[in-house]
Amino acid sequence: MSVAMKVSSRVNHMKRGVPFSITGFYSLGSRTSVQKAMSRLAQESVVERVSKGFYVRPKPLPSMPSIKTTASAEQVAKVWAREHGYKLVSQGQEAAYRLGFQTQAPMKTVYWSNGPSREFRIGNQVVEVRHISGQKLRWEKTPEGMLLRGLLVTPPGSVELSGLKKAIQRLSLSPVETRSVLHKLRSLPLLNAWQGKLQQLELAS
Repeated sequence: MSVAMKVSSRVNHMKRGVPFSITGFYSLGSRTSVQKAMSRLAQESVVERVSKGFYVRPKPLPSMPSIKTTASAEQVAKVWAREHGYKLVSQGQEAAYRLGFQTQAPMKTVYWSNGPSREFRIGNQVVEVRHISGQKLRWEKTPEGMLLRGLLVTPPGSVELSGLKKAIQRLSLSPVETRSVLHKLRSLPLLNAWQGKLQQLELAS
């Protein structure tokens, strides 16, 4: 079977609307032959190139089959991070908004990562990935991780103890989980400015 046929066969098994990286196809032949095969499939509209090195099988809209959707910039960013083994978490401003530390939602989707800074654009969608210190990426998608990133971008003086308590409540933690989270946060030198309020809340919980 030719490389083009192998690429085409594997593409046909890829889920529609979900982006994938071309690097996963390089085991099928030389890089040049795989790239040529994928380029041909893109010309035939079998796949669509959504970002450098990333493709997707267009997905027809159920209500309007003639209209096909591809992938979101956010999906591509997540596939890129997963492929390279990078951490990817919502930026501190997003966490602060969700925790009630600020009232205005971020204007643009931004992720913090230990990978290189990069921007993904698909149509009008823009997702920015910013390289940041690994210390600020701790605990990734956990309640303590969200609190960490929200606190990092929020001046301690702008949040009352009651506001911090409400933020904890938004995470739906049990009393035991709350004490554990607060203890972890208090152990970080990054949050020295928050030590007083974190300690008060820990003692009260």
